Amino acid sequence: MSTNQDNLDNKLSDAKATAGGMLTKNNHTSANSTSAVEVAKTGSAKDVMLWLLAIAVLIGATLVNQYLPGYWQPANDLWVRVSIIVALFVFALVCLALTHQGRAFKTLLKDAAVELRRVTWPSKDETFQYTWQVIVVIAIVGFFIWVLDNFFNWFVGLFIG
Repeated sequence: MSTNQDNLDNKLSDAKATAGGMLTKNNHTSANSTSAVEVAKTGSAKDVMLWLLAIAVLIGATLVNQYLPGYWQPANDLWVRVSIIVALFVFALVCLALTHQGRAFKTLLKDAAVELRRVTWPSKDETFQYTWQVIVVIAIVGFFIWVLDNFFNWFVGLFIG
């Protein structure tokens, strides 16, 4: 039943993709048709500058706690330093999100969300059954390792004395 449902889901998604392609006004390839890997492999001078800026800001965020209170009086307050560090971290993430690799990562997250919706999760009874099976196997393997450990301790004890 599950494979039939998967086949129907695949056929439905293919039909929707085909219908979506027919409904577009022009047949040019869009940015969405490129894969995340192709987008991530492309780069520009803007990407390099954004990466360098993000790295510099993250390094600065690590130094805020140690050096900023000596130069700026309000930074003696813990919450001011925490808010500055959080703001610098968010700024670095925004810089990274604007790169080609950041766009590819967003595409990857969207694709992962689609795949998670397709997952067939086990029922409560199946989860309970599999959990007990794992516990029993762990107990058996643990007992076997304990027996081997005792045997090797005895065996080595014969030679060491």
